[in-house]
Amino acid sequence: MSATRTEHDSMGELEVPEKALYGAQTQRAIQNFPVSGQRMPEAFIRALLTVKKAAAQANMKLKALDGDRGQAIVKACDELLALDDVMQHFPVDIFQTGSGTSTNMNANEVIARLASRYSSEEVHPNDHVNYGQSSNDVIPTTIHVSAAIALSDELIPAVENLVRIIEVKAKSVAQYCKTGRTHLMDAMPVGMDQSLLAWASQLKQQIKTLRAVQPAIQTLAQGGTAVGTGVNAHADFAVTFSDVLGELTDIAFKPADNFFALIGSQDTAVTLSGATKSLAVTLMKIANDLRWMNSGPLAGLGEIALPALQPGSSIMPGKVNPVIPEAVAMASAQVMGNDTAITIGGQSGNFELNVMLPMIATNLLSSLSLMTNSATLIGEQAIEGFTVNQDNIEAALYRNPVLVTALNPVMGYAKAAEIAKTAYKENKPVIDVAEAMTDISRSELESLLDPKKLTTP
Repeated sequence: MSATRTEHDSMGELEVPEKALYGAQTQRAIQNFPVSGQRMPEAFIRALLTVKKAAAQANMKLKALDGDRGQAIVKACDELLALDDVMQHFPVDIFQTGSGTSTNMNANEVIARLASRYSSEEVHPNDHVNYGQSSNDVIPTTIHVSAAIALSDELIPAVENLVRIIEVKAKSVAQYCKTGRTHLMDAMPVGMDQSLLAWASQLKQQIKTLRAVQPAIQTLAQGGTAVGTGVNAHADFAVTFSDVLGELTDIAFKPADNFFALIGSQDTAVTLSGATKSLAVTLMKIANDLRWMNSGPLAGLGEIALPALQPGSSIMPGKVNPVIPEAVAMASAQVMGNDTAITIGGQSGNFELNVMLPMIATNLLSSLSLMTNSATLIGEQAIEGFTVNQDNIEAALYRNPVLVTALNPVMGYAKAAEIAKTAYKENKPVIDVAEAMTDISRSELESLLDPKKLTTP
């Protein structure tokens, strides 16, 4: 058996692995919650360490924590944040106490043990690292901080870059005209650039929606302590903490106007999750459009060829599949599932505390990460590199009987429908049928039925 040491907390003594930085409360959580084998996200843990660092600095500024212990706590947090394998010190399962107390105490214990090495006096997990704090305001705050960082530094830049890639690609394919489709059936022509710019417009709207949530996700519960009254925290702690945290992260945080709301609910996390789900809907639409345009290449639409990234079959030689759009579609589906879990979690705000915080944190950060990576992949490995199969799109385009729609103002819907039906029945280009069934000259029909002209008002 591995060597252990004896630790104690308010419930008594407990054996802890000798080399572990955590203490008794973390060990109890390891034993009590063998649920999933999954730990809290690393992004959350790093945000939590940053929160603890900011709290120590704020408390020192307010003379609520002595400089020796405070600096030792800051140094311990910096040491942990510099580790590539920081998660070895944070083994607590996601599915734990709903307040996330076990994770908060895990951080307090690890920081205190390290900080005690740098301080002339012992640093206590509760009395010093957790001074002026409670799990009930620390964990909601860390949800907001970790999500704000992911949103500001990762997701929004990734989606903005995807928009740029699409707009550049749209310019490069603007000369191509393709058959539009409604209900997956042939419709009036569209410019290929118009199809792509529609995606860009969707994404720009999603960016606006995400940005609209930023002020709320950058508003913090810290300072509310256990129930929202601020008990045991310095009167100026909330403001000082937010200012310090802003300096550490380069994000403008501010304390809540009402701590009770941010501790008792997770409405902002639900809102951000919904916005992220909305982005997932857009990315799935783009992914599926790409899959259809790439389909075939012989028996499908074959309008474009996506970059060939890997063999597509273990039995069919030469087969290549649209793997990036498929991966993005699956990630989008997962985000939609995450949003359902977060929505249910958001309903679990009972009186002064929401009790599904670790699950909400995990799923929200998962969604933000999935969408960040998906936006990058679909832009850089699918849209940027696809090529247009001009012969395929033009072969279908000029035979499309729906082009007859352009003749409605000239001869009326009924006559145009008769021409279209004949073209379908006889499998002839609509221009040939229109020439035979009307007295309109060939040259005028060529002008009226020019697909490129039909893509503009």
